[in-house]
Amino acid sequence: MKWNKKMDSNRVVLSIVFLVLGFMIAFSFRVTKDDGDQGNRLTDRQWEQHISLRNQLIEQEEKNRELQKELNAKQEKVREIETSLSKEAQVFFNMAEDAEKYRMFLGKVKVSGKGVKVTLADGEYDPNEENINNYLVHEQHVFKVINELYISGAAAIAVNGQRIAHNSYILCTGPVITVDGYQHPAPFEITAIGDPEVLSSALNITGGVKDQLVNDQIVFSLEKQSEITMEPLLGN
Repeated sequence: MKWNKKMDSNRVVLSIVFLVLGFMIAFSFRVTKDDGDQGNRLTDRQWEQHISLRNQLIEQEEKNRELQKELNAKQEKVREIETSLSKEAQVFFNMAEDAEKYRMFLGKVKVSGKGVKVTLADGEYDPNEENINNYLVHEQHVFKVINELYISGAAAIAVNGQRIAHNSYILCTGPVITVDGYQHPAPFEITAIGDPEVLSSALNITGGVKDQLVNDQIVFSLEKQSEITMEPLLGN
């Protein structure tokens, strides 16, 4: 009897335990199902928002691509304009540079720079020489020096300090020469602005201007100058 009572008591306890456990499982399943349904509803709304945002993003990216293409086209146009302006600026710079060279050549501007000084003096008197003109400096001697200096790249030339212009003339009148109406006695100093090495080499070349003048009994001297200044021609 005691054993049966004990068994009955255990069954009652187990029954209660299983009943509570079953209730807990059923409740847990219900809660899980409700949460799942609710979660699915939230996910749907979020999914709709996600789709909307993605579409907006795609649309914005497309606009950005179009704007980028437009920007690239404008940048290319700017580069073309810059290249054109650069070429025009170079052309204007070259024109200004050429104009400055022409002004120097025409004697319209004051110029300074390195160069050379050539001195031509009459030869020593020779009593045995019947013609005195054979040892005097003449305009052709001055012309030879001036022409060689210009050919060698001289930017400006002066005779006894008087600038030589594109239309200058030189005449010989006995022991003096006349440059553009102004007379100059010997010795004649011919100064030229340019590369001293190039100018001096051109004049000293074997069989060149120096040798020709020396053969004509002309006293020739050449000096390199670190600074030569020439004033502009007046009224020219």
